[in-house]
Amino acid sequence: MTIHRTHRSYTDGLERVPVDGRTVRECLDVLIKKYPDFRQILFNQSGGLRKHFEIYLNAESAYPDQLKKVVSDGDEIHITALLAGG
Repeated sequence: MTIHRTHRSYTDGLERVPVDGRTVRECLDVLIKKYPDFRQILFNQSGGLRKHFEIYLNAESAYPDQLKKVVSDGDEIHITALLAGG
């Protein structure tokens, strides 16, 4: 799993974190198990992915239903922080 530069402080500076799972959600759960502080960054109080994040699976947007996307061994998951400005 590739971590956006702005959130690498939650992974001890690591850009890539190996995770296993059958879905994007399971992979994120493994990430959070390794780095518990990431939960408050990624998920809202109801357990949904915060709106300013998008998940890419093998360089393609996993939207909609990002967390339900099935992953296979060797797939690349990227957590991308959406930026806004004017």
